[in-house]
Amino acid sequence: MEISWFGHSCFKLKGKGVTIITDPYDGSLGITLNQPGDIVTVSHKAPHHSHAEAVKGARKVISRPGEYEISGVFITGVSTFQDDQKGVARGKNTSYVIEMEDLRICHLGQIGHVPTDDQEAALGNIDILLVPVGGKTTIDAKLAAETIRQIEPRIAIPMHYKIPQIKADLDAVEPFLKELGLTAQAAVPKLVVTSTSLPPQLQVVVLDLSK
Repeated sequence: MEISWFGHSCFKLKGKGVTIITDPYDGSLGITLNQPGDIVTVSHKAPHHSHAEAVKGARKVISRPGEYEISGVFITGVSTFQDDQKGVARGKNTSYVIEMEDLRICHLGQIGHVPTDDQEAALGNIDILLVPVGGKTTIDAKLAAETIRQIEPRIAIPMHYKIPQIKADLDAVEPFLKELGLTAQAAVPKLVVTSTSLPPQLQVVVLDLSK
């Protein structure tokens, strides 16, 4: 599988026969998205997370909790919140577990709290965690690190943080790396991973903005 990052919470998960785009955004973010894909997942309705029109050829848009099977891919949407007040402040969020290529990838969406025990149980064992770290409207560096320690993925990929190209009031990725005791690391263009190449212990991968 190839995992590429297009900024904010938008990733491309490319398998052998299926491509998934997560949280597509519109141009008000400051960058433009124009990607082909088969399946789109949407964590919540907002211009920077639900602009499915930016995904060309999409056959299915998933925007709510539930269980889905599409073209051999299993997707489970788990109800979470955008704040630590059960959605009172900012509303609901859907976190997704995507099972494809013998891997379990979790996209937490715009989650604003550490998952509860019940939510963690619903997510299950996770190989790759796509976790927001920029604070403001999501969990911050400290809570992101706590979430990773709780879920225990093999690979964690930060998302939803400040980069020069986007118009969003977010923290940078460095405080998150510091919380995990890591120094700044060079971003890589994409992650190519298989079920047999997963690291034995947690590895944090920072992805560069894909064009």
